Amino acid sequence: MSMTTTHPRGIRGVVPVLAFSGIVVAVMQTLLVPVIKDLPALLDTAPSNATWVMTSTLLAGAVSTPIMGRLGDLFGKRRMLLASLAVMVVGSLICGFTDNLLVMIAGRALQGFAMGAIPLGIGLMRDQLPREKLGSAMALMSSSIGVGGGLALPLAALTAQHADWHALFFGAAGLGVLAMALTVVFVPESPMRAQGTFDVLGAIGLSAGLVLFLLPITKGSDWGWTSGTTLGLFAAAAVVLVLWGVMELRVQAPLVDLRTTARRSVLFTNLASIMVGVAFYAVSLVLPQLLQLPSATGYGLGQSMVVAGLCVMPLGLTMMFTAPVYARLSAKYGPKTTLILGMLIIAIGYGAGLGLMSAAWQTIVISVVLGAGIGLAYSSLPALIIGSVDPSETGAANGLNTLMRSIGTSVSSAVIGMVLANTADHVGGVAVPTMHGFRVSFLIATGAVAIGLLFALLLPSARRSTTTQLRASSEEDANLERATRALAAFRGRVHSADGAPLARAKVTLIDHRGKQAGAALTDDEGRYALAVPAGGSYVLAATAAGHAPRASAAAHHGDERPVQVDLALSGSPDGSDVPA
Repeated sequence: MSMTTTHPRGIRGVVPVLAFSGIVVAVMQTLLVPVIKDLPALLDTAPSNATWVMTSTLLAGAVSTPIMGRLGDLFGKRRMLLASLAVMVVGSLICGFTDNLLVMIAGRALQGFAMGAIPLGIGLMRDQLPREKLGSAMALMSSSIGVGGGLALPLAALTAQHADWHALFFGAAGLGVLAMALTVVFVPESPMRAQGTFDVLGAIGLSAGLVLFLLPITKGSDWGWTSGTTLGLFAAAAVVLVLWGVMELRVQAPLVDLRTTARRSVLFTNLASIMVGVAFYAVSLVLPQLLQLPSATGYGLGQSMVVAGLCVMPLGLTMMFTAPVYARLSAKYGPKTTLILGMLIIAIGYGAGLGLMSAAWQTIVISVVLGAGIGLAYSSLPALIIGSVDPSETGAANGLNTLMRSIGTSVSSAVIGMVLANTADHVGGVAVPTMHGFRVSFLIATGAVAIGLLFALLLPSARRSTTTQLRASSEEDANLERATRALAAFRGRVHSADGAPLARAKVTLIDHRGKQAGAALTDDEGRYALAVPAGGSYVLAATAAGHAPRASAAAHHGDERPVQVDLALSGSPDGSDVPA
């Protein structure tokens, strides 16, 4: 048997490196926000054509997210993370060297493939981190989209004001290369593998259905919501997605396991994700416009592009700072409660925002409150998903959840854009958004939050023992108890290089197909015990906070004699591996 070994460099750098990769993805998404209005002139094209520079990234990201998640489950999440970042770097360089519209659209589409980094990063954390670190780590990864977006806006505005706009793309390429290098050095590959093959037809069907659905959402304002093109694409999307669903139910190894997706816990989490996406994007669209409108309008705040970015930046920063808060709340009350709390804070933020629009400092207050709520809500989503699916499906499941958020932001962009356009005043041929339009947009976001809150309340309540690592944690504890009481197939100790026992270390049993066959946590004396489904060859992988992971091959012959396997972990993730 070829042994699957966890990389000896350890897990110390995993969380910051993966979070940085998520921030890089967010930077790529908001890269052109400061120059959106100038794109037609920069690319020498009509405004309706220039919007494809943004639309292509959105469509590519939506298509690639569930696909890269599934590929990560099958062939290695780290490998697919590097592939996603590499495609983004290539796309950034293409954009950096061109002024041609079609080439720019192609490059921006390649940049969109980086969206797969979010679910892949969450999957890597699930597979490698000890339970006590997992909650806050996944919260930070899940919030990285907002963090990167908030940080990138003023920096991109500053760059666009003082340098050639192509510098934005070269900067994105540099960040992508840095993220890849850090991933190679600090992030070990996950030993977890899903069974089956890649569902090519399923990927094609889902891609076609998503493009047909998202295209009229993003372009409906330009084409007309009742035009034949818009309605025809929506109808085609419905037909393709239904046929795709029927096919996925019949395939042995589907791209998306619809039966799992239909579980109450997964379904309502995904529906709530759409609403959080709507709420997140609404504030990102309204506040920068309000801040930059001339004060001569009577309600505009007359700020520069850079100052507007700085005022909105607390949205992302607060999302980042809520990650450790989420971990503590979730450990005590569970991710369902933190999702509900996040939704309530978002509703308060939008409600307050209806009356706090008359000064720049008031927009900062709105950003902080909404950032706290969105951060809690976003942090809860991967925990709810991972607690409901098999460990080998975490990449695909989180990919689908990230897609639901993207659909929410797309719907928000289309609806808020339509509201602002239809309520605008036309002065000298220029459409100027009105305060009425801004307030209606906030009311729509509040309505979306209310619907999301209903979905969150419909989620099944989880036992507290499952709230941090989620479903697998309670299984690990129970497995240890059962196997200790009964006759275990594998037993032994996990200890440090100097022989000191490591309590609460995680020992994962991996079968010859690379699938998790069991897991346990060590007791206070470092002991573990694991039963096996059948005799054969296995890999036992041990992880503990502050120590390098260790994997060891072992075989059980199906008799009643337990096999003793002790695992010694080096004291530093950067140290050399210690033979067991």
